[in-house]
Amino acid sequence: MSYTRKIVVTCAPLISPILAKEIEGLNLPVKSINRLDVETEGTLLDAMRLNLQLRTAHRVLYQLKSFTINQPNELYQEIYNYPWENQIPLDGYFSVQSYVKHPTISDGRFANLKVKDAVVDRFMKRFGRRPNSGPMNDRVVLFLYWTEEEAAIYLDTSGESLSKRGYREVTVAAPMQESLAAALLLSTQWHPSQPLINPMCGSGTIAIEAALMQQQTYPGLLRGNYSFMHLKSYQSGIWRRLRQDLKLDQQSRRDAQRNIVATDSNPDAIEAAKKNARAAGVSHLIQFQLSDFAETSVPEVKKTSAGNPVIVINPPYGARLGEERKLEVLYARIGDFFKQQGAGYYGYVFTANRDLAKKIGLKTSRKQEFLNGKLPSQLLEYELYTGSK
Repeated sequence: MSYTRKIVVTCAPLISPILAKEIEGLNLPVKSINRLDVETEGTLLDAMRLNLQLRTAHRVLYQLKSFTINQPNELYQEIYNYPWENQIPLDGYFSVQSYVKHPTISDGRFANLKVKDAVVDRFMKRFGRRPNSGPMNDRVVLFLYWTEEEAAIYLDTSGESLSKRGYREVTVAAPMQESLAAALLLSTQWHPSQPLINPMCGSGTIAIEAALMQQQTYPGLLRGNYSFMHLKSYQSGIWRRLRQDLKLDQQSRRDAQRNIVATDSNPDAIEAAKKNARAAGVSHLIQFQLSDFAETSVPEVKKTSAGNPVIVINPPYGARLGEERKLEVLYARIGDFFKQQGAGYYGYVFTANRDLAKKIGLKTSRKQEFLNGKLPSQLLEYELYTGSK
């Protein structure tokens, strides 16, 4: 728990600058910001905190050892020499994942097998028996990074991706990834004390992530299993105290205002969103409405010194042939909705269709690039006001 080591926190493409701000907010240093990760440093206890508190991360990798190698046999020896008996229980289970880019490796599974064999052989030589191993990532997970001559072995302290909070019980259409929804919200002008309006809410991911922020519920509190819990060095008492401290912070925000409004014209979507909000423990903070987006109730703006009220819409993109023409009318109506009901708010549209976005008919004050799955997407910001500026 006390050794300070390199920690690599992975994320979706284009989200790393947002993740870096989260890490800095937890008083940990940011050593580098890369396309798919942010490098920091800390103890295993810090890695546990990162798992609990980060909203835009996918995995927290805690480095055990780095080395220089050129051949698979050298990889085997380096892994064999590490004292795995201090990390993996003899009656435990582990899996191996990797990122490998080296001329001697044509299939990453071969590198994974080398790591697994080295760990197993060390146990067999010392104890005459070994932990089980396989593909599941719900217990101890080792992660190999090997590119050119540089290699390192990490503990994947997360296991399953942190984007899977555990509250999404029901979905409709193609749900947005939870970590992406959090990244979008953190990219807006919104402050949790201000109203947030989410028309076309679908299964409620954006509204639920906003409510978690408003209530100061860290997403990791919703999960019951992490890879680090299966390490030999894991101390459940430390974990319980860490969770309890965060829950006390959460209790102080239980009086958060009920100023998040989520609407959808699909009754199945509203029912799914309500169930997911209940599972996340935030249903009391969200006003759900079954209505066309243009009929969404938009509260009157109350000027404060903290942030701004926002309207966030994630409309259809028109992925199928023939849909785009129908959606031109929808995007034009979004522009009308902003103009007629959004005065004093910041309006945001998240879309992967730049041509349709032009139909909104308003001038953007800012554009931010994201990837929604494999689709290049933009978060478009509109400063909404009455009359001419």
